[in-house]
Amino acid sequence: MSSDEEDASGAVEAKDMSWMLRSLSARFSRNRTQPQQKNQSQDASFDTKKFVQCKVLLLDGAHLNIVVPRNAIGSELHEEVFYSLDLEERDYFGLQFTDQFNVQHWLDPCKKVAKQVAIGPPFTLRFRVKFFTSEPSSNLKEELTRYQFFLQIKQDISSGRLQCPHPLGIELAALALQSELGDYNPEQHTALFISEFRFHPEQDEKMEIEILEKYKACRGQTPAQAELNYLNKARWIEMYGVDMHIVEGKDGNTYRLGLTPQGMLVFDGPQKIGLFLWEKLQKLDFKNKKITLVVEEDADQSNNGQIQLHTFVFHLTSEKAAKHFWKCAIEQHAFFRLKSRPVQPNRKMQFFRLGSTFKYRGRTEYETIHKEGARLSRRQSCSFERRPSQRYGPRQSHVTNAQMRDAKRQEMRQQILEQQRANEQQQQQQRSHAQSDPLPPLPPVSNLPIPSSPNLKKPLINNNNPFIGDPSIPSSSSSSSPSHVTKITVGTIGGGTSETSPSSSYIPRPVVSGSSSFSHPPPLPAHQSSSKIPRMSSSTDPRKYSQPPQPAVRMQNHFDDSRKFSQNGCAIPSRIVPPMQHQRRIVTDF
Repeated sequence: MSSDEEDASGAVEAKDMSWMLRSLSARFSRNRTQPQQKNQSQDASFDTKKFVQCKVLLLDGAHLNIVVPRNAIGSELHEEVFYSLDLEERDYFGLQFTDQFNVQHWLDPCKKVAKQVAIGPPFTLRFRVKFFTSEPSSNLKEELTRYQFFLQIKQDISSGRLQCPHPLGIELAALALQSELGDYNPEQHTALFISEFRFHPEQDEKMEIEILEKYKACRGQTPAQAELNYLNKARWIEMYGVDMHIVEGKDGNTYRLGLTPQGMLVFDGPQKIGLFLWEKLQKLDFKNKKITLVVEEDADQSNNGQIQLHTFVFHLTSEKAAKHFWKCAIEQHAFFRLKSRPVQPNRKMQFFRLGSTFKYRGRTEYETIHKEGARLSRRQSCSFERRPSQRYGPRQSHVTNAQMRDAKRQEMRQQILEQQRANEQQQQQQRSHAQSDPLPPLPPVSNLPIPSSPNLKKPLINNNNPFIGDPSIPSSSSSSSPSHVTKITVGTIGGGTSETSPSSSYIPRPVVSGSSSFSHPPPLPAHQSSSKIPRMSSSTDPRKYSQPPQPAVRMQNHFDDSRKFSQNGCAIPSRIVPPMQHQRRIVTDF
């Protein structure tokens, strides 16, 4: 091969090589631009090879974007979050994340964040209350800590994670409104406004009206006082502070194990069937999906005074879930039961150890209350801003009811105005009629005369009605009757007459008679008198010692002719006082 041919073949190879390099460089350039286009929303101020971004969701709905080194451990991320929130009572809280198997885990402060959180970056974690104290009013020293507890419980109740009774849910919702909105304002705080909040899974129109009535009674409480009252009421909920886990028993039934400060609760559906106290729990171990509990039974007469051990085995959905349950149980026991944190073992001694090396490495509740309390009391009060809760669309039924109520009010106002106009027109007509045709004044009424003789008897014109006489016959006693009465003399016993003075009058005793066949018997002689009441006969048999009834005498009154009859033409009834001649015992038939 000649030199010219070699030069030509070398030029072709160089051209092919340059084309390959250009294609590779274009491919690399495209690969570089694609992640830049995907991560335009991310912060480009840090190197993704050395740092990772973590998104922490807070309890008030906000979130924190924190950048930590790629090899950072969990305690560094904890410190960043607590520093951002200015939170000092830190041992009650933790960071929770979800793995690819939908199992929730707490971030271990001693392991790398990148190795624990599988989904990301950015790594998404949730800031939550990890340990619920049984005495929030005395154990929680700072207002900010109580506010975070308040937000956590309110979120758990609204999501249904914490089952709350209906009456208690109404009271807690009213306190939550008092903490966020302040005192009740009738112009702004209506049932329609309350429907924009979410407090309970069973919240409906009736419950919102009841919440509004309770909210009116919370007037005068500051946000801190309302939140403290909220925690004091919420701690009496049956499932308060219970970390629930779903397990499966040997019989194939599904149970729930709840971790509490006192021990481990066992639920069969909604019914509580057992409690394993921490001091009675001798062993807690897991292997693969299986959890083993060894519980000590007290010595009594049934077991001959000997301590017996009972073993319970439960299965979980996965190995990750079993390990997560085991870790939560270890932490609950250590935080609430121990007075000091466990001693950190030497790593060299654990080199050939099999099994998990997990230990609780935080402060216990005893240390937080008694040892950290003095330092927190010297700390100046921290200031923070309460974030308003999330709002939703108003309930349309409240809108319809409000429109109907407004229409009814308008209709009632219209009816009241029409009634007032009608009353005014009627009163005006009465005034005009009174002015056009005034009534003459009535003459004064004179004193009624009283008969002066007890034996006054006048013939009766109307025998059917002895109480109405002839108005045309004038009375003879009207001329001699005085204008006023100064003395009244009652009729004497035995029919005797009494002399009356010019200034006295006589009023005879009345005769009581029910029918024509009945009259009072005459008095018996002294030697035949008896205190017994005589036997009563029927109306057809004549009574012994009966006398005919005395006719009633109408008192004749002298009125003026103008006042003798009333305006409707009826005679004015006269006063009837019949005389009594003898003393009689009055016996009445009932």
